[in-house]
Amino acid sequence: MLKKLLLAAALVVPMCVSAQSKFGYVSSLEIFNLMPEKTTAEASLQEVAKKYDDEYKALQDEFNKKYGEYQALAQDTPESIKQRREQELQELTTKIQNFQQVAGQDLQRQQQVLMAPIQEKIQTAIQSVGAENGFTFIFDSASFLYRGADAIDVTPMVKTKLNLKDTPAAATTNTEAATTAK
Repeated sequence: MLKKLLLAAALVVPMCVSAQSKFGYVSSLEIFNLMPEKTTAEASLQEVAKKYDDEYKALQDEFNKKYGEYQALAQDTPESIKQRREQELQELTTKIQNFQQVAGQDLQRQQQVLMAPIQEKIQTAIQSVGAENGFTFIFDSASFLYRGADAIDVTPMVKTKLNLKDTPAAATTNTEAATTAK
């Protein structure tokens, strides 16, 4: 008899806990696209990327100039001069490749540095909404495979917490993303 009671209790307790759980989901991408700080961060990244592009173009121009000079060498130019010019071209090629690698890594690092505070702000707002509204879990809508009818979209609550308003540009971006996803 005691075993039956324990078994019944073991079956009922998880159902009660499950019935009390509150699940929500949020579109963090939608919120991220509405953040005013995103525009500032993107402008900073574009400014740095332009500087890198300008430097890359200068290196390419230098290479093209030296390559043109190498091709213009007379037939009777001594072999040692030709080899020195070839070596200069090879060094420039290596310099350009190294520059591309370093520039790409730096842009990626700067993007992470600039976007991290925005992502932290969104995460803090999501956690706050979850705690204030008694959610057991809040999932990102971009990463789940199924959403039941009782799951609650907390995106509007997070937008309110961050004082964000939908803008026509954000609505267009979300519509395009939804169309692309189909």
